[in-house]
Amino acid sequence: MLDQRIENLHIISEEPIITPDRLRERYPLTETAVQTVFKGQQTIKQILDGQDPRLFVVVGPCSIHDVDAAKDYAARLKALADEVDDTLFLVMRVYFEKPRTRVGWQGLISDPAMDGSADIESGLKLARQLLLHLAEMGLPAAGEALDLVTPQYVQDLFAWTAIGARTTESQTHRKMASGFSCPTGFKNGTDGNIEIALNALKAAAQGHNFVSVDRAGQVAIIRTAGNPHCHLVLRGGLSRPNYDNVSIALVEQQLAAADLPLKLMVDCSHDNSQKDPARQPFVMRDLTHQIIEGNRSIVGLMLESNLVGGNQPLTADREQLQYGLSVTDACMDWETTAAQLREMRQRLKDVLPGRLAA
Repeated sequence: MLDQRIENLHIISEEPIITPDRLRERYPLTETAVQTVFKGQQTIKQILDGQDPRLFVVVGPCSIHDVDAAKDYAARLKALADEVDDTLFLVMRVYFEKPRTRVGWQGLISDPAMDGSADIESGLKLARQLLLHLAEMGLPAAGEALDLVTPQYVQDLFAWTAIGARTTESQTHRKMASGFSCPTGFKNGTDGNIEIALNALKAAAQGHNFVSVDRAGQVAIIRTAGNPHCHLVLRGGLSRPNYDNVSIALVEQQLAAADLPLKLMVDCSHDNSQKDPARQPFVMRDLTHQIIEGNRSIVGLMLESNLVGGNQPLTADREQLQYGLSVTDACMDWETTAAQLREMRQRLKDVLPGRLAA
């Protein structure tokens, strides 16, 4: 009986990697980076608290697969952010981890070479280097927390974090979010269910105790105080979008009944656009109209945007990939993105200040 193997039957190997502390020492925060992240976090918190009338907009590629293209996009976004800053606070969407219903490429951290080699340590280094680059140029970043350990490597560089539709119901992710320093958005479920997100908001606002890994790489009990700046993100559902004024009015009722702040963000992509990037501008215009007509609960938007519009299949030969074109969800092109954000800024610049006075 003692010769019979009962564990690790399906484990191929266990390979130690660099600890979070070691990675942070190799790519340390600069004073400029600290100020960018701090300003980003504080601004979004003030918007959620009703102290800043601007909208915050998380905008950028569905996923990062080419660091050079991401830097190119960031340079353009920083110039636009400075241009529209009186009305819109732009945060670059920098997603390194991709949830999968079945199988597929899981993101830059998991597989930076996009060939199944899964050089995760190299992925973590690339991710931290890119986030530092953005922070040092003064552009705040937003990401999605999917893996339960990788936040120890990069979370200090995010101004905003999402918990995705597939993980909003996860108790572990709710506990993890309760310890985040940045504002955190919980998406409604893929089927459109709002209740699971409302439960997540309440759970993440409370303190928790759970087992995880600390920055030294040691297994530890993490004790949190709760995150007071969690909020709802409407991303539509399988049956219908939920960005229209009727849907938002119903969600406001649910927030009030749950004794939660009437503040929400709308994802203009995913099921709200039926995953068609050409529909994202329509969603933006609809939300703009709602705000002009008196809506006060919409405080943020999310857009999927890249240098080139659409998407492309992932191929074994990376040299065949078109520069600046998504390998995951289809995105708006840069020209459309900039034009739509300028239009939104023009239409709302004299409207949003009235929210503070009302």
